[in-house]
Amino acid sequence: MANFAIILSEAAGEVHADPTAFGMDATVWVSIAMLAFLGILVWKGVPKMIGASLDKKIAEISKQLNEAEQLRLDAESLKAEYEAKLAAAAREADEMRARAEAEAETLVAKAKADATALIGRRKQMAEDRIAAAEATALTEVRMATAKAATAAAAALIADKHDASSDKALIDQAIASVAKG
Repeated sequence: MANFAIILSEAAGEVHADPTAFGMDATVWVSIAMLAFLGILVWKGVPKMIGASLDKKIAEISKQLNEAEQLRLDAESLKAEYEAKLAAAAREADEMRARAEAEAETLVAKAKADATALIGRRKQMAEDRIAAAEATALTEVRMATAKAATAAAAALIADKHDASSDKALIDQAIASVAKG
């Protein structure tokens, strides 16, 4: 019931004084306690520890940033190196293709020249065989002709010459030998 009376008296507009200690109210005491707490923190070196911790974190982040920058530079250098290698490989492939095409053209030209030379040699061999066959045939015809002429001459001589005409020929041959 006493509490009820206090509540009613406050509701009726009665004003009570705030509690104080040593003439200071609660706000002053909270301010003093806060200053004491901050003084202890400063005295124990907490700001220095916080600063050192922040500096350490800053140094670590800076180190990571430097490493990241170095990695980026390395990646760019590798990229440039591989792009150069790719370009060199493309150039080499183009050169190889050009050499292969030139080699193929050379081989085709050589094959054509070889085929032409082979045709020429075979033609010459055929002409030589034909000429040899013609020469052989001509020789055979001459021999046959000479044989036929010799046989015909022998037959004519045998028919037209008798012993008396042979004697006259022999005498004539001896006379020409004796004169000469």
